[in-house]
Amino acid sequence: MAKVVRGGETCAIARTVDVLKDPWSFLILRDALSGVTRFADFRASLGIATDVLTERLNTLVEAGVLRREEYREAGSRTRTRYQLTPAGAEFKTVIAALQQWGDAHLPVECGPTVARVHGKTGAPIEVAFVDARGRRVKDEDATFERTAAYPAAAVTVVT
Repeated sequence: MAKVVRGGETCAIARTVDVLKDPWSFLILRDALSGVTRFADFRASLGIATDVLTERLNTLVEAGVLRREEYREAGSRTRTRYQLTPAGAEFKTVIAALQQWGDAHLPVECGPTVARVHGKTGAPIEVAFVDARGRRVKDEDATFERTAAYPAAAVTVVT
């Protein structure tokens, strides 16, 4: 079966989208970043079908975003929990940026359900571009420049 690679294999966005695949993966990451680790807890939180959850967790494990870890509670059988890897933990910024955009452009009447705050001070924080010196860069001043590695074709079919 041929695999369609959106934007070519060299495009980081295309490769990331290929891992995350659909909204369920983003929601699994959101829950994992909030401390959810057990299959049953993901299922209860998301209301997701068991087969879909299994497939998404497997994909996130294969991509190195989550890792399986065996655990056993007293008097119970051995079970598996899913822990974020360092690469998975780095999705915090991505998930926060999605939330920040949604709060700004798709607000709900009751207001934001999660506040982004500094863990030590409790002060509000937001996702932003920063330069090498740690100074904030306005969104309109941030540009994306294509390098020589940028794919020439928009869609490549790999067989």
